[in-house]
Amino acid sequence: METSGDPAAFLETDHSDEEVVRQVLAGNTAMYELLMRRYNERLYRAARAITKNAGESEEVLQQAYVNAFANLHQFSGQARFATWLTRIAINEALACIRRRVRYEPFDDRTSSVETMMPRSPSDPERQAYSGELRDLLEWAIDGLADGSREVFVLRDVEGLSTAETAECLGVSDDVVKTRLSRARAALRRALYDRTGATAPDAFRFHRPRCDRVVSQVLARIGAFPASG
Repeated sequence: METSGDPAAFLETDHSDEEVVRQVLAGNTAMYELLMRRYNERLYRAARAITKNAGESEEVLQQAYVNAFANLHQFSGQARFATWLTRIAINEALACIRRRVRYEPFDDRTSSVETMMPRSPSDPERQAYSGELRDLLEWAIDGLADGSREVFVLRDVEGLSTAETAECLGVSDDVVKTRLSRARAALRRALYDRTGATAPDAFRFHRPRCDRVVSQVLARIGAFPASG
């Protein structure tokens, strides 16, 4: 399988997602790299919001791309490709967490701002790295309730619309709005007013990790039977 020598060139193409999908299905599997590089950070952030673990999130990301590639012929175009792909990553992350039996679904009826917040760090190491604003922000986001955390990351970190977030998570627009409002209030009380940190700084998916995921996924899908 051949891929471009300059990954940045993939990001500059004006091919739509749908056009890239058509080319991949026609046998040009190298184009799949374009889709991965376009959505690596979004999918990583979505997975990280669920697993709260960087290593697990990277594994989820790889498996989600392999799953999407294997089922690419099922993409009908009724939803945006980015939404379809994000749903696959979210489902894979939830499956990962449920295997470990440590994910508690968010209860929209009873949860409050207070119950969504993490406990104050107590050990010296945690206190030390909490001095770094981005680390502190990520710690605070991790402390949000399961179900609310994903909404906050997709909406305020990744910048998806309410409708896109609702579609990705399989909930209603009203649920997204309620959970986002509570998450913002909880974080504001604990963090924003004191630090001025900004949400888009959290859970960045930097180039070395991006390259590693792309390389490993391309190697895995290279073992798939030829398209057609």
